[in-house]
Amino acid sequence: MKLIKSVGSMRLWSNQTRARGKTIAFVPTMGFLHEGHLSLVRRARREASAVVMSIFVNPLQFGPREDFVAYPRDIQRDSALAGAEGCDVLFFPAKKQMYPEGFLTRVGVERMDGVLCGAFRPGHFVGVCTVVLKLANIVRPHVLLVGQKDAQQAVILGRMLRDLNTEVRLIVCPTVRERDGLAMSSRNSYLSPKERERALAISRSLFLARKLVLCGERKAARILGQMKSALSRGGISDIDYVAILDAKELVPVKTVRGEVLIAVAARVGTTRLIDNIKLRI
Repeated sequence: MKLIKSVGSMRLWSNQTRARGKTIAFVPTMGFLHEGHLSLVRRARREASAVVMSIFVNPLQFGPREDFVAYPRDIQRDSALAGAEGCDVLFFPAKKQMYPEGFLTRVGVERMDGVLCGAFRPGHFVGVCTVVLKLANIVRPHVLLVGQKDAQQAVILGRMLRDLNTEVRLIVCPTVRERDGLAMSSRNSYLSPKERERALAISRSLFLARKLVLCGERKAARILGQMKSALSRGGISDIDYVAILDAKELVPVKTVRGEVLIAVAARVGTTRLIDNIKLRI
């Protein structure tokens, strides 16, 4: 596996790879890899002849009171994991490579970035869109892969790539969970053993919602009420949102029909966790 740190070298590699007729799949990450990230690499290998993963903890998507400095980083561990999965290039740029002096441009998707996590993390998705578009312009992939756990991010990136007429195809891969149902996340490392046990209430509330829908319940308010009760019973009271929305437009629904996104964001201790499921009725 090749480690590339500069924008110029990454672009040169991509141009040469494309010139040889190869296709490129790209997995953008902030590092501290877990099985969810590695599953994206495995899917990427099936989708293209070369795989690039980026590791960049993007300062633009962190708010002033968020965990940018504390966000876990371990490039040696990440390099070993990515290489073992057959990643061809690990792109590991410094902040000054991505945001040189005088950088002023931001990219955002209106309306969609103001709901769910966007309502509690102003500017977060502008940071996400800006860095992903920059990375896509540098890596020049044919395919970009993200996980369903970051559902709002996936919807927003898909809209951005379409609206800006890019030629990048977005693939959204299923959420990878621990055996007990907890969605894998780099932030799980912040949880104490007791907090991790409480965090299971998040996925359990989602699985309850799925069971209710499959048993015939269609009233969103009733489903949300039972989800909130399940979270409370599980010891989670610091909730940002429990929501049921149209999966493509991110608009809240009163009745479950078509494809819906059921999503939760809550804090366990000081750690903010998100999870979701999609259903098609």
